[in-house]
Amino acid sequence: HEDLTLLQRDPTTDLAGEPWRALRILSEFVEGFDAMSAIPRAISVFGSARMTRDDPMFSTARRLGAAAAEAGFAVITGGGPGVMEAANQGCTEAGGLSVGCNIELPFEQKLNSYVELGVDFRYFFVRKTMFVKYAEGFVVFPGGFGTLDELFESLTLVQAGKILHFPVVMMGSAYWSGLIDWLRSTVLAQVRVSESDLDIFHVCDEPDEAIAFIGEVLARRSA
Repeated sequence: HEDLTLLQRDPTTDLAGEPWRALRILSEFVEGFDAMSAIPRAISVFGSARMTRDDPMFSTARRLGAAAAEAGFAVITGGGPGVMEAANQGCTEAGGLSVGCNIELPFEQKLNSYVELGVDFRYFFVRKTMFVKYAEGFVVFPGGFGTLDELFESLTLVQAGKILHFPVVMMGSAYWSGLIDWLRSTVLAQVRVSESDLDIFHVCDEPDEAIAFIGEVLARRSA
């Protein structure tokens, strides 16, 4: 796997071959840009691949995908099962464009059947660039390490001014409440962030509220 080979230092590796790896990385960026440059404005949706169809959040993610499509957004996900499949399904059923950015994993992950435009990536960081570059905002559902990584990377990019007027919505107030309490009681209390940093994200439970919040932020950007 390309990520594993890239990130593991091996003294036996022919270092002269490393520049060629850089060209392979560049080619993956080019392929991603070429595939996604023509999509309409979009929202990237993240969440657990382990979420089953009988989980209430699956239905919420499906409704979020539909609400996004009805508001004129394409939906970008990681293309896999769980929350990703739910959001793609809702978007497709509502007539929107469903995009899946799939990643090569040690355990095979196939694109879900609701993805209309699928792009395969070997490098996580290339794939993550596409999630940001071609989206107007993020909606983050309950998930594990990967979801938390995507959440905090987006918050860091906003905090550092690398992306401007970029709405971040955290869906599921019960799931995120412990994390938010910790951010306030520990991280903010020890002045590791500013009060305004905790305004970067919006927490809600209803898809319509999430889409309305995104619309309000984007309207301020264009004002």
